[in-house]
Amino acid sequence: MKLDIDTIGDWKRTNDCGSLRRDDIGRQVVLMGWVNRRRDLGKLIFVDLRDRSGLTQIVFDREVDEISHEKAAILRNEWVIAAKGEVTPRLAGQENPEMPTGDIEVKVNELKILNETRVPPFQVDGKIDALENLRLRYRYLELRRPALLHNLVMRHRIALTIRNFLNRKGFLEVETPVLTKSTPEGARDYLVPSRITKGSFYALPQSPQLFKQLLMMAGFNRYFQIVKCFRDEDLRADRQPEFTQVDLELSFADEGEVMDVVEGMMVDTFSKILGCPVSRPFERIEYERAMDLYGSDKPDMRFGMELVDVSDLLRSSTFRLFTQVIGEGGVVKAIKVKGGASFSRKELDELSSKVTDFGAKGLFWAKVRSDAWQSPLAKFLTPDMTSSVEERLGATEGDLIIFVSDMAQKANKALGLLRIEISKRLDLVKDAGYSFVWVTKFPLLEYDEDKKRYVAVHHPFTAPLEEDILLLAERPEAVKARSYDLVINGEEIGGGSVRIHNIGLQNQVFRALGLEEEEVGEKFGFFLEALEYGAPPHAGIALGFDRLVALMVGAESLRDVIAFPKTQRATCAVTDAPSRVDKDQLAELGLSLLYP
Repeated sequence: MKLDIDTIGDWKRTNDCGSLRRDDIGRQVVLMGWVNRRRDLGKLIFVDLRDRSGLTQIVFDREVDEISHEKAAILRNEWVIAAKGEVTPRLAGQENPEMPTGDIEVKVNELKILNETRVPPFQVDGKIDALENLRLRYRYLELRRPALLHNLVMRHRIALTIRNFLNRKGFLEVETPVLTKSTPEGARDYLVPSRITKGSFYALPQSPQLFKQLLMMAGFNRYFQIVKCFRDEDLRADRQPEFTQVDLELSFADEGEVMDVVEGMMVDTFSKILGCPVSRPFERIEYERAMDLYGSDKPDMRFGMELVDVSDLLRSSTFRLFTQVIGEGGVVKAIKVKGGASFSRKELDELSSKVTDFGAKGLFWAKVRSDAWQSPLAKFLTPDMTSSVEERLGATEGDLIIFVSDMAQKANKALGLLRIEISKRLDLVKDAGYSFVWVTKFPLLEYDEDKKRYVAVHHPFTAPLEEDILLLAERPEAVKARSYDLVINGEEIGGGSVRIHNIGLQNQVFRALGLEEEEVGEKFGFFLEALEYGAPPHAGIALGFDRLVALMVGAESLRDVIAFPKTQRATCAVTDAPSRVDKDQLAELGLSLLYP
């Protein structure tokens, strides 16, 4: 038959496709949506009709309406239709308990075909059978998948829950500028040329940092914003060039008050969204101890396997690689893998290769047996040494001990990453729930070999510990910050700090960063001026909203919780952005380009 595209006309949707139940039996309804699946049994044609809310089975019976049955015969997946009919019970034994609407169906007496579709480039319903690049190119089709739709619905609910919580706590949501000033001490800015002031550029904000501090100086007391931020940096699964933060700032507050608000927000959000109880206060661990015990500033606390220093126990061994490193000021650190003596030689070789990839010189291992170690190290160590190592690690028969010998920073990093790798192989965190921890007192500054100067670990407006201020001039690397990161299940979800509210201290930090007075005036003059007009003590935090949503829905990539994400080349696959612009647009901006 010839296909005529219908209009909705005076039809009004009475229900969405996920709401009908047994109580609706006998009602006349109008449903609209997409054809998810069609089954033609001759006299009867069954269609699963889909919209955002779910599926309803609709039935075309030749004896009920021959015209609708004839039109239904040409329907294909993803066509858009409207159907009018009566809600009826499914036949006994044909109910579908997997569907919320599985007890009913709609017998159609009138059908409108609102739009047909080209053959989709991949299967929208069912298993993923296309490469990610193709799915990103047709993202509007992939977003019809229930899993991705679920993630975006959850994102909405999480944002709404957070907004409502912060509103109850007296926070004001204030929007800050998107076109702002380029400042140093961060990732690369995205620049926007000005047409009015040719040769000058705005920057897209990497964070509303300075503006939220200005709001505290303006007396707003408690500010928040769920805000877009932009960073021009290399991408990976947990990073996007444009991302969303939950941004908070509080006046007359210290670390404890910020943590208290965030803990309450996490308890409220996880309880309402996931039905998951979260106990507080969250555990706290200082940065140095986190690095020493877990080899990471974002430790996963859901399992043990802490790093243990055994340098003093092995100093007098005859194993040259240990004694040489210890003599040069390095360490021998070890982790115990419970039951790991079952690891094969192939698995141990794979772990050794991983350690090399992580930047360390290699690993050494020992399987704890009842009589002696099974290990390449055994001949270099006395029985007293092996028993002392076992005692310190709490190792018993059947366990595996892994050693890394290097300078402390490298040994910690390599063993910390290996600890995570082993936990995945042994599935140690299955059904472990959520582990919340605050990591505190980070270094204020770190030396950048490329820039040949110190840079801020968090940002240059972070306050140092009061007892460390005197070290800024002589030993800046020893200064600790009044900073704190929220870590959930080994993922950094947010970072914050007590801010500098005194212009003298702010200038001290700028000097420690090696910033020239002229540069400071040019980039931060407006901010320093504001500090002289009665800035209150204040503190805040920024939480990675995309990352929080991904954690809560169990997504492997941030791309799975963003409607239209960028690819790993920072492009939009749907619109093909970024793209070139014509010469007239460039001329208006006073620009000319040298194309590669």
